[in-house]
Amino acid sequence: MDSSRQDLLRLLAAKSFRLGQFKLSSGATSDYYIDCRTTTLDAKGSRLTGEVFFDEIRQRGWKPRAIGGLTMGADPIVVAVSVVSGELDGFLVRKAEKQHGTGQRIEGFREKGARVVIVDDVCTTGASTVQAIEAAREFGFEIAGVMCLVEREEAKGRPSVESAAAGAPFISVFTASQVRAEHISRQSTFR
Repeated sequence: MDSSRQDLLRLLAAKSFRLGQFKLSSGATSDYYIDCRTTTLDAKGSRLTGEVFFDEIRQRGWKPRAIGGLTMGADPIVVAVSVVSGELDGFLVRKAEKQHGTGQRIEGFREKGARVVIVDDVCTTGASTVQAIEAAREFGFEIAGVMCLVEREEAKGRPSVESAAAGAPFISVFTASQVRAEHISRQSTFR
């Protein structure tokens, strides 16, 4: 694992991972919670997120024009990758079309037919990622790939995203198991 990726994993384990009893947005309960925004909105975490995502996109040869995802979880990732890359534009997908102004659902980059990468912070059921994929396709984007920062490894998540992506690869930077193992390792080191 390269140093940026390892540093990002350490930061996620320290800042974003919590053990306990939590209710998830899917309605399910879990013995852990991962709030990636505490890492992706951190100054160092933002830089690392941008570097790791952009490096993965380049290694895969996807050659997108822009990166985007459903607002709120994707927002800091989109900005970080756009800034670090210096070449990828960003777009955000609203949960619903605006009811005023131009009524857009896609904000930011808007070039029909452009290759894009869809991103999300955490993939549990995949619902947010699927919404972003569907909105991007409906707008006229071509999906080059789909990425999430942490995949919770739930039974429905990956299959839902892969089905919606229809042939575009789905990559998780980390799995919840990796973040949990790093968190536990850090806890035992400090005892």
